[in-house]
Amino acid sequence: MSFNNVSPSVEAVKKDTFFSVLREALAGTERDFTKGSIPLALTILAIPMILEMSMEALFAIVDTFFVAKLGAAAVAVVGLTESVLALVYAVAMGLSIGATATVSRRFGEKDFDGAARAATHVVYLGFVVSLVMGVIGVVFAGDIYRLLGAGEDVLAIGLPFMQIMFGTSAVIVFLFLLNGIFRGVGDAAIALRVLVVANGLNIVLDPLLIFGIAFFPEMGVTGAAVATVIGRAAGVVYAGWALFGRSIGRLQVRAEHWKLDTGLLWSISRLSGTGVLQLLVTTATWSVLVTIVAVFGSVAIAGYQIGLRIFVFLLLPVVGLANAAAALVGQNLGAGQPERAERSVWIAGGSAAAILGSLGIFFVLFSNLLVSLFTTDPEVARYGSDCLRIIGYGYAFYGLAIVTESAFNGAGDPWTPTYINAIVLWLIEIPLAYVLANSYDVGPQGVFWAITISFSIWTVVAVALFKRGKWKLKVV
Repeated sequence: MSFNNVSPSVEAVKKDTFFSVLREALAGTERDFTKGSIPLALTILAIPMILEMSMEALFAIVDTFFVAKLGAAAVAVVGLTESVLALVYAVAMGLSIGATATVSRRFGEKDFDGAARAATHVVYLGFVVSLVMGVIGVVFAGDIYRLLGAGEDVLAIGLPFMQIMFGTSAVIVFLFLLNGIFRGVGDAAIALRVLVVANGLNIVLDPLLIFGIAFFPEMGVTGAAVATVIGRAAGVVYAGWALFGRSIGRLQVRAEHWKLDTGLLWSISRLSGTGVLQLLVTTATWSVLVTIVAVFGSVAIAGYQIGLRIFVFLLLPVVGLANAAAALVGQNLGAGQPERAERSVWIAGGSAAAILGSLGIFFVLFSNLLVSLFTTDPEVARYGSDCLRIIGYGYAFYGLAIVTESAFNGAGDPWTPTYINAIVLWLIEIPLAYVLANSYDVGPQGVFWAITISFSIWTVVAVALFKRGKWKLKVV
C-alpha cells in the first residue's frame, strides 16, 4: 500500500474547507495521519467516530421507545437486560482497546502485513471470548434475572429476551472489535457505515417484529431482541466484508495473514485483558454509586438516572475525539514520532476540555430546563437538576480525562488508567460518596459531589503521569 500523493502539504491543508473536510471524513480517506496538520487529522477521524458513538447509543433508545408501548414489565425487561449487558459491552470495548493499540502501531510502522495479522488474531480472540459469554448467558439467564430482583411477570417475558441477547453476544463483541480495527488504521468512515447498517435495520425491524406488522410474527419484547441481533449481525457481516472480503479500506487482509501466531495472540490478549479489567472497574463503580443513591428512594434514583443519561449522552462528541486521539497516538508511535503523538493528545484534550467546559456552564445555568424535558415530577426534577449542575462544575475535567485515558490505551499502556481507576474510583470516589451521602446529611447530592471531585483528581493524576512520558516507551 502506498501513500504517495495523499499526504497533504501545508498549502493543501490551507485549501481545505469545512465541507471538503466533512466530505473526506464521511467518505473515507487515504491520508497519512503521521504527517501534516494534527488538528485536521483529528477532525477527519473524529467526525465519523462521534457519529459512530451516537449510532451505538441509538440501539437502547430505539428498543426502549417501541417496547414502552408494551407496558412496564416489558420496559423492565429491557432495562434489566441492558444493565447486565453492560458487562458484555465492557468486555467488548476492553478487547477493542487491544485491537486498536496493536493495529494502529503496526500501521504507523508501515508494517501493513503485521497490521493484517493483528486483525486476524483479534478475530480469533473474539471467537473464544464471545463463545464463553454466550454459553454463560444462555444457561444462567433466569438466575441472573432473579439475582436482580425481577418478578415472575418480568421473568416470564424476559427469559427469551436475555437468552437471545446473551446467546448472540458474539455480534456485540465483533461489532466493537472490527470497528476497533477500522479506527486503528484510520478507517473511521467504514466504522460509521457499519453502525448505520446495524441501526438502520434495527429501526426498521423493531416495530415489525414487536407488533407483528404485515406478514411479520408478533413477538412482543422478544421481537426487540431479534431485531437488535439481526441489525448488529448485518453490521458485522458488512464489517467483515469490508475488512476480509473486498478489503475496501486501508487494510488488506490475505489468506496468509490467518496463520496462527501464539505469541501475537498472547500479546493482544494481555493488552485486551487489561482493557477489559479497566472497563469492568469503571462499570462496577457506577453500579455501586447507584446502590448508595437507592437508599434515598425511587425518586432520587430516577433523578440521578435522568441526570446521568444526559451527562453520558453529551459526552459522546468527546468520546469520538478521544478515539481519534488514540488512533493518532498508536500510528505516530509506530512511525517513530512520539512528540507528534503527544501533541495530538494535548490538542485533542484541550478541545475536549473546552467543549465540555462550555457544556458544564450550560448545565450549571440551565439544568432545570434540561431535566424538565424528561420528567414533570418536581422531586425527580430537583434531584436530576442537582446531579447535572454539580457534575457541570467539573465537566471540563471529564473531557481531558477521557482523552488522556484513550491516549494511554492507544499507546498500548492500558495498565496506567486501570491503576488510576482502581485507586481513585474505589479508594476515593466510592468511600467519599458514601460518607457525604450518609454521614453529613448531604443526601444524594453527596454522590454527585463525589463524582465531580474524584474525576477532577483522576484528571490531575493522569495528566501528571502522561507528562512523565513513559507511555512513549511501550512496546506493542
